[in-house]
Amino acid sequence: MRNWTTRAETGADIPAVRDINLAAFDTAGEADLVDALRADPAWIEGLSLLSADEHGTVVGHALLTRCHIGDVPALCLAPCAVLPEYQRTGAGSAAIRAALAAATDLGERYVVVLGHPDYYPRFGFGRASTHGIGLSIEVPDEALMALALDPGHPLPAGTVRYAAPFGI
Repeated sequence: MRNWTTRAETGADIPAVRDINLAAFDTAGEADLVDALRADPAWIEGLSLLSADEHGTVVGHALLTRCHIGDVPALCLAPCAVLPEYQRTGAGSAAIRAALAAATDLGERYVVVLGHPDYYPRFGFGRASTHGIGLSIEVPDEALMALALDPGHPLPAGTVRYAAPFGI
């Protein structure tokens, strides 16, 4: 496992973040989503986190933006991407851990993710439905997960409302 440096995205990183998302996914959908979220009120400065190698080359990205669980403010973890040649090296995990730490530092309490049920539990995510959290669209139950960043504030129940660029 390599040691990855993590940091918040700056304006100079925007092209690299787009390139990572274009390389990591089959379509430009995720890259376009990040660009749209940057211009949306859901964007929170400091919650677009990058992982870089020992030379400072950015290879991974994790994004947290505002969503709501019912009427309660929460964060959505999406997308997460790593350049294909760096996948399975810990670059994605480093960016996600940095994003969750940054969110905690900002006083955020809850994060939801729609993703692979074998990957996200390592960060503390659990099945959202066990907390009464759902979506307005059909997804596999095990794919929607949630995390309380502060154990003193248990997850609220409700339907997740994503930022407009998600189209959900």
